[in-house]
Amino acid sequence: SPVSRVVYNGKRSGGPRSPGAGSEIFTPAHEENVRFIYEAWQCVERDLRSQMGSERSLVEEYVEKMPNPSLKAFKPVDLSDLKRRNTQDAKKS
Repeated sequence: SPVSRVVYNGKRSGGPRSPGAGSEIFTPAHEENVRFIYEAWQCVERDLRSQMGSERSLVEEYVEKMPNPSLKAFKPVDLSDLKRRNTQDAKKS
């Protein structure tokens, strides 16, 4: 079956940079990328909510015509869980 993804082509917006969390140091480029992704996803969610029951589509769903067979068994990774486990492992060492 085809793989589907939600695609949103938003524009980057410049805003004030937030300080890093805890002992982690983030570069300004990293912070800008995180902010861009967060803001773009908020736009996707807003557009999805606003198009419910509407014929006009603000968000397109991308469907690969020929999915890569080597990705058939791909399982998404929960990055929050992975980070939590890595942090716990580092504390044990």
